[in-house]
Amino acid sequence: MSDLADQLTEVQRRIAAACAGAGRDPAEVRLMAVTKTHPVEVLLEAFDAGLRLFGENRVQEAAGKAEAMTDRSDLRWAVIGHLQTNKVRAALGFADELHTLDSLKLAQALDRRLQEEGRGLDVFVQVNSSGEIAKTGLAPADVEQFVLDLRPYASLQVRGLMTLAVYSDDRDEVAACFTRVQELQRRLRQLDAAPGSYEELSMGMSGDFELAIAHGATTVRVGQALFGTRPPLR
Repeated sequence: MSDLADQLTEVQRRIAAACAGAGRDPAEVRLMAVTKTHPVEVLLEAFDAGLRLFGENRVQEAAGKAEAMTDRSDLRWAVIGHLQTNKVRAALGFADELHTLDSLKLAQALDRRLQEEGRGLDVFVQVNSSGEIAKTGLAPADVEQFVLDLRPYASLQVRGLMTLAVYSDDRDEVAACFTRVQELQRRLRQLDAAPGSYEELSMGMSGDFELAIAHGATTVRVGQALFGTRPPLR
């Protein structure tokens, strides 16, 4: 068994244990492989190991990988980095999901292009749950109005919320970020006029995905625990 296969087995074990601790079914949690900066050869190995959802930050890099793997028809690609409006067309050439929707300008650009293509796109609204200035995403207080303003953009299929918790060894501080988003999810489910179902929460990475699962995460984004240290950006 390869190192990747071993690490995938370990990550799956951790997910199952976290779900058991939270009284949840592991089938409720999708594992996204964060493949940014890794070469196509690594992605092919990941695919052969059984991974089917890949997350990429940079559109140009992801487009090249998607082109090299077009014969893997059941592979899904998610954009998990900030998307500029001038990259929308390129991103929609491969992306099945966008986890970083945080502006109406981007929503408008995506909807216009999607309407031209006659299709929809699964999107997650990004929430800046830690309040860090360096992070993108909406402040929790702004999310409710934002999702109401998404109503005209019918091609955007809002699945839920995404967040990056604060990077900290303090588990209470990390958990507080997940709690804010989980509470926001509950409020949005009660907001009849909001588009989307808000059944999904995309949160949790290699160092904190068990805690995210305990707070309702349905997609965890795991890179280092699967692939080790990322190669440097080129």
